[in-house]
Amino acid sequence: MDDVARSASPDGTPHRSPDGIPHRVPDWITTPLGPELLRGALEVARTDRGVLPYRLPARARRQAPADLTEVVAQPAGVRLAFRTRATAVELDVLTTTTVYRGAPQPPDAVYELLLDGSPAGRAVADGGNLRTVDITTWAAEFTPGPPGTVRFSGLPDAEKDVEIWLPYRGIHELIALRTDAPVAPAPDPGRRVWLHHGSSISHGSNADGPTGTWPALAAARAGVELVNLGFSGNALLDPFTARAMRDTPADLISLKIGINLVNHDVMRLRAFTAAVHGFLDTLREGHPTTPVLVVSPIHCPIHEDTPGPAAPDLRDGRLRFRALGDPAEAAHGRLTLRIVRDELARITAARAADDPHLHHLDGRALYGEADFAEFPLPDDLHPDTAGHRRIGERFAARAFGSAWAR
Repeated sequence: MDDVARSASPDGTPHRSPDGIPHRVPDWITTPLGPELLRGALEVARTDRGVLPYRLPARARRQAPADLTEVVAQPAGVRLAFRTRATAVELDVLTTTTVYRGAPQPPDAVYELLLDGSPAGRAVADGGNLRTVDITTWAAEFTPGPPGTVRFSGLPDAEKDVEIWLPYRGIHELIALRTDAPVAPAPDPGRRVWLHHGSSISHGSNADGPTGTWPALAAARAGVELVNLGFSGNALLDPFTARAMRDTPADLISLKIGINLVNHDVMRLRAFTAAVHGFLDTLREGHPTTPVLVVSPIHCPIHEDTPGPAAPDLRDGRLRFRALGDPAEAAHGRLTLRIVRDELARITAARAADDPHLHHLDGRALYGEADFAEFPLPDDLHPDTAGHRRIGERFAARAFGSAWAR
């Protein structure tokens, strides 16, 4: 009886092997969760249960629309980082998953474990809240659920740096961290900090896990610390995002601009030009000489010559997107990807005359027509896992190997 009692989980439930026989587990040490254990978040808020990492600070969130406040609570690029000799790790979480009625169910939100920088395991949490959205009315139904636990065991009994990368999709409230050995915050790796802002592609849409998004892949290849401000559907040159980036320490900054401005149809060319200048001016208030790379959109056939808005299309039973604009209206200032690319190249060339630390990269160098033929966009808007890998590899080679990163 004593062995069974000592092998109980923190909630008192005995751990059992696949054959149902209770087995021993370590004596757990619970470590308080806080910003000292988290990387990639601009703010860590306390909740009734634990902590919630955010990718924009409270001041920006107060100015943001509701859809963006949800997106910045999705921890793309956020990871727990600590040093320990623990052989077992448990993380209690309360997830909130959004699904769209009539659309295919999204894959499980994956947590990935890295030991001394190398992949060492993947896990999912059970339980969690469910938010069901009707895409015809955008009405949402909320179904509460219980917290779950992410478990990693059989780790080497040696001092090591542990990272747990949180899923890029869904909201993940962190409740408790348990290990079978003491935990200390991971030491500063001394790497340069790369601050990146972009759309859902930068956020991670369709990647197979948090370390499989193109920014995470590029950061790993280049040996830099990633702060990913990729906001699904919300790379819209918002002034509060520019101010948050202005106030965030960084050694390298990149902006991937364009696709959301087109597929939301939020502005015309005249306003776009002014908004790009304004965003860059705000960045330069806090980062006067930090290298900044402006990246234009990757190849996306539905919007190359057709303005937005874009709309979801479920007619064949899977989620795809289509452009609803009239190509003829591009002549009157409505944005297409070709127009955006040309204008970004013009703006950065003009500003670079007085700003030698400003650089430009055509997004088609990362994913162009030939790549689309090899790795088509499965929903006509976002790359798949292979596409993310291609973009990440090319960004690491072309951007981090350029004058921008020196």
